[in-house]
Amino acid sequence: MLLKILKSEVTNNQTIVISGSKSESNRLLILKALFNNLGIDNLSSSDDTVVLKQALQSNSGIIDIHHAGTAMRFLTAYMSCLPNREVVLTGSDRMQQRPIGVLVEALRTLGADISYLKNEGFPPLKINGKNITRSTVHLNAGISSQFISALMLVAPSLDNGLKIVLEGEITSRPYLEMTLSLLNKVGVSTSFQDHIINIQPKKALETPVNLIVESDWSSASYYYSMIALSPLQSSIHLKYYQINSLQGDSTLAEIYQDFGVETVFQDNGIRITKTAQANTVINFNLNNCPDIAQTITVTAFGLGLPCDLYGLHTLKIKETDRIFALKTEVEKLGGEVEITDNSLHLKASNKISSAVTIETYNDHRMAMAFAPLALKVPIYINDAMVVTKSYTTFWNDLKSIGFQIIEE
Repeated sequence: MLLKILKSEVTNNQTIVISGSKSESNRLLILKALFNNLGIDNLSSSDDTVVLKQALQSNSGIIDIHHAGTAMRFLTAYMSCLPNREVVLTGSDRMQQRPIGVLVEALRTLGADISYLKNEGFPPLKINGKNITRSTVHLNAGISSQFISALMLVAPSLDNGLKIVLEGEITSRPYLEMTLSLLNKVGVSTSFQDHIINIQPKKALETPVNLIVESDWSSASYYYSMIALSPLQSSIHLKYYQINSLQGDSTLAEIYQDFGVETVFQDNGIRITKTAQANTVINFNLNNCPDIAQTITVTAFGLGLPCDLYGLHTLKIKETDRIFALKTEVEKLGGEVEITDNSLHLKASNKISSAVTIETYNDHRMAMAFAPLALKVPIYINDAMVVTKSYTTFWNDLKSIGFQIIEE
């Protein structure tokens, strides 16, 4: 679907309710599969979460998770630890290009039986579930945190628990802290000291536990961008956010101060308001929150600001090579971008080309990150419904706050 988003303004003081965090929801679904008396409220409505939930309920010998990278990683670990379960995990063409070898090798070290059906190091995978008794694994700390979290989530089900030794600089640490916190909330004993994670075995919950998923901070990033691109005193209220969030992307509240956006926690959520002009230079290391790189880049471009972002090495193995995709689409709009394997450098520019069609590369975040530019110029978004991967009501929510959106 091609959507045309006309130049518009954000209607002040509106309230938006964003569904639960995809990151929290997907972790809790794995824990619910291990502990059946775990209840979950405000579960994410994203495609990724729906796919994972269906996969966990399936008895099929072939499970297709489409574009859902989190599901592929979490299910690889989960299925490996189910004795007597044989399954083939597959996905879209893009999923079959996303490396999973590091996780597979770690699981094999522990005793898992996993083989590649096409290309070495990539899905699809054939998994013969086993009772895993080994309890120590070493991993490069610079890999995607989802590989590490996948092991952490299944650790309680292992007879001897799990000791994970991380080697090198840790990437996306807040996501590991989120996983540990959720394990703790269901009564699993854990520790994370220096570069060593210890998780004790736990086979059942003594009493039922019910957890509420916080709204998704990554999805909130697009509203931060809209407010940053709006006039002073523009404001919006987003519900169900907590000041002590488990989500790494909650750093948005601090980062967007550089764009003149203030965050106030109130009324069971956050009110974000444009209270000042943006700083003249935008420079961040996003090692702990790489998923908001697209949003920050587009915000800076919309304001004509230079922007230097670092810690982006994991973006190359997402739904698309996000660094390259950002460069391509921003340059179509008239920007000038230099990239490396780990960084992006946007030059200052006061020109934004109008009525450009943004390609989304099967990546939900490309669609949503560029949408706020409609506050500056009319813009087209191709394959716009890719947003359902994480935020199913995104376009309707934009209409509700004043955006003019036409399907073409």
